[in-house]
Amino acid sequence: MERTQEHGPAGNADGTAPRPGPSGAALELLVHGVGGTTPEAMLNDPRTVRITGDDIAAVFRRADDADAEQRPADRRDGPVPEAYVWCNLTSGNGSRALWLLLLPFMVVNLAHWMRPTTRGRRRTVRLYGLLVRLVGLSLTVLLVAAACEVALDLAAWQCAGTRACAERHSWLGFLSPEVSGGGWWSLPGRRLALAALVPTALTGLLWFLSLRTWNAYESQQPVPRDPEPEEAGCRTALNRPGFWYGRRLVARLRAAHTAAGLLTVAAAVGSAAARHDREPGGSALLAVLGVLLEAVLVAGACAVVWVVCRRGRTERRLDDELDAALVRRLPLAALVLLALTFLYAGWERDGWESAGRLPGDPTFGALALAQGLLVIVLAGVARTLYRTDPDRRAAMRGLAGPAVAMLACALGGVMSGGVSQRMSDWLDGTGTSIPGPPVLLTWQASVIPPLLVLLLVLCGRLARRAWRLARAERAAVAREYPGETGDPGRTRRIATTRAMAALTDRAPRVVAVTSAATLLLGAGALAGALITDRTPGAATRGSYAAVHGAAETAQALGSWLIGLGFVLLVAYGRRAYKDASTRRTIGILWDVGTFWPRAAHPFAPPCYAERAVPDLTWRIATWTEATGGRLVISGHSQGSVLAAAAAWQLPPSTRRRVALLTYGSPLERLYGRWFPAHFGPAALGSLHQEVDCWRNLYRLTDPIGGPVRLPGDRGPEVDRAPLRDPLAYGRTGAHPLPAPILGHSDYQADPAFAEERRRLLARLRPDVPAPRHTDDPDGGGPPGSPVPSA
Repeated sequence: MERTQEHGPAGNADGTAPRPGPSGAALELLVHGVGGTTPEAMLNDPRTVRITGDDIAAVFRRADDADAEQRPADRRDGPVPEAYVWCNLTSGNGSRALWLLLLPFMVVNLAHWMRPTTRGRRRTVRLYGLLVRLVGLSLTVLLVAAACEVALDLAAWQCAGTRACAERHSWLGFLSPEVSGGGWWSLPGRRLALAALVPTALTGLLWFLSLRTWNAYESQQPVPRDPEPEEAGCRTALNRPGFWYGRRLVARLRAAHTAAGLLTVAAAVGSAAARHDREPGGSALLAVLGVLLEAVLVAGACAVVWVVCRRGRTERRLDDELDAALVRRLPLAALVLLALTFLYAGWERDGWESAGRLPGDPTFGALALAQGLLVIVLAGVARTLYRTDPDRRAAMRGLAGPAVAMLACALGGVMSGGVSQRMSDWLDGTGTSIPGPPVLLTWQASVIPPLLVLLLVLCGRLARRAWRLARAERAAVAREYPGETGDPGRTRRIATTRAMAALTDRAPRVVAVTSAATLLLGAGALAGALITDRTPGAATRGSYAAVHGAAETAQALGSWLIGLGFVLLVAYGRRAYKDASTRRTIGILWDVGTFWPRAAHPFAPPCYAERAVPDLTWRIATWTEATGGRLVISGHSQGSVLAAAAAWQLPPSTRRRVALLTYGSPLERLYGRWFPAHFGPAALGSLHQEVDCWRNLYRLTDPIGGPVRLPGDRGPEVDRAPLRDPLAYGRTGAHPLPAPILGHSDYQADPAFAEERRRLLARLRPDVPAPRHTDDPDGGGPPGSPVPSA
């Protein structure tokens, strides 16, 4: 693949790109979907040149079209095709494997954008965002608390304080009072201070990753513009100038979450020492210092919560100013307080020995209770918003956000419990030398088997529904291929593929049942731990044999499953670090999960759209300004979502010069249902009215793409009739070999794609576009008329 200078094959003396006069040139801008592709494949030419962009995201042309803007109109062979390649935004070097550990943060960030559509409820909308941000803050505290549990409680406090465990792990010998002979580091406070470097380093790593991606993603400014009067009636925030520029919010949340992590470590170290100093016979001076330290920690926690609650996103303008020095210096203040805590805990104390567990149960119990209450209140707020403007297509009747927030909390709990359980099993080889992790984590692990049984039941119901749908689809296949369905196996495969693709629409019910079960089981685990203060097996000892056996089985199986899940996660992350293909698979997951800006959690994987959408917007704006021409944005799968987002960011005067061709698009099927406030029917309908024309292609065998389903009289139809898949049932003259079932891929192989593309490109003439309701300018009928697909 050839490369040219960033501004194209020719430039001015100062290195800038030439600015030709208006020529009415037409452009076809191709945007690929999830998983990415190469510019050679997109442009169907082995020789391509990069005309703008870098190694992360760039626009390519065919080598023969590199100077197309300079050619006279009579020497151009139709529209100029360009390919926007953005796959490296989500799949790159080995450090991307670390993003697997940020999965709960990514999920809770999605919950922020799942707000229902509403009218006139600005304060309630702000409350919704505030509650999600608080849930995100609790996940940060939970992650750091889990690291403290492993490093401080299990390793430094329990294992190093037990002779048998310390002798079995020689690397802990210098921390053991008996093994080291009373060495300097063997005092409990010094052991805790040294072990606290592990969660401190974890917090620093999260801060560094967020800062690095903040500079690479959130700092990409959109096209500067002022809102035009015509935008006042737009029913989505995606058209606001500052929507894809979250630099200030992410910086503010990063400061607050980093400080929260450091304060969590300080509380884990300082509370243990302060609790000992309050016992009879302790030092009065140290007791006073302990009280002052805890008071300062509470004040720091209040400051963090205040910063998180104080302000949300600013989207109506570019928010270039950063927050006051107090917010920016909050992590530094927390770091100084942590150092003072280390000094306080490391002071020599008489009679202080490590016994039992550190107070982990109250910490994890308070976090679980707070998360449950926040999710319940969030559900009430979401339901209130939904009632103001009901949308029957919205997932879970507006409760998708709270349900996904609950799943984020469950993921955080599973990861926290998994690492604690595995570390405890590794340190305590005999199972009797140390007390082990907090009782609540064991209860939470014990509810995993019942939850898995419920998921298996749901999978069985989905399989039964798919089987019924497949039987019904066989008759539809026979009608679509009349006189050809002589191969029952072929018919069954086509029908089964359609039935499996239709299961995507059942996802809201699965998420609803899973979230509700997780909330109820989590509440039961919290109640069991608080009431009995014993593990499930010990708590049921003496009861009915069946109850005790079930509790023992759930406890053992849950511990094994939660540990296995964590080990698999780490192993997959390690493999992704070394293997580019595995890393690319992770990138595909983030293509779907990280489209949205980081509005609820600063440590979530970065939003690639904050780079991709400004890229597309800048490219469209500069093309129309330089040439006076119009263009078609051709987007596949996730590329169609980027295309729609870029079109919303254009001024209305430029938006009218844009035509959309989407295929395999999840705009309504996924985004419209799960994110109704931004991709609901009103938003998609307004986009259709504002662009020059829009056509959408989909297949019944596609599990991701689907129709746009614009309600009412919206002008020319957007959706074409479903494309046939496969193109031919048996062997024909055009398909001498069996035609594959394409599903979500290779829409260009269908003749209908070329037909719709030709019709849209025919509208891009140097003069005024053809009326939207008249015959096609090329004589092929109205733009919305159906054309046989094969």
